[in-house]
Amino acid sequence: MKKRIMIVGPTQSGKSTLANVLNDTTRPLKKTQDVIYGKNTIDTPSSYLENPSMYKYLIATAQTASHLIIMVDQSRLAEIYPPGFAKTFTCPVIGVINKTDLIPENALQAAQQFKKIGVTKPFFWISLTNDPGVEALKRHLNLV
Repeated sequence: MKKRIMIVGPTQSGKSTLANVLNDTTRPLKKTQDVIYGKNTIDTPSSYLENPSMYKYLIATAQTASHLIIMVDQSRLAEIYPPGFAKTFTCPVIGVINKTDLIPENALQAAQQFKKIGVTKPFFWISLTNDPGVEALKRHLNLV
């Protein structure tokens, strides 16, 4: 069985859009309370992250993942991840900073969030509207 890449992030951080890009599909984007299994991804609802009592579902779902992508929205720097969150998972954790084109001056603060979360480099800075960072992420995940 091929393992998928699990994507975690706050509301409107670009999880489903990134899942579509990594799956090479155009699934309609809508808020859902369901975990969505794509060809290459596991798209998790933001409510699982935003409600600490739901962390157990993220941890359980990650057991079937090859990698975990933790997303930070550079345009909205709310710190919703608890300190050391990345250390909870046994699979490799990758930091993805999205919406880099919207507020470029937040780049350093976005990267600093990963230190608190426990995500190590490399980080990937992407804009899902038009960015070579997406291709670098795909290469890192062996999806090209």
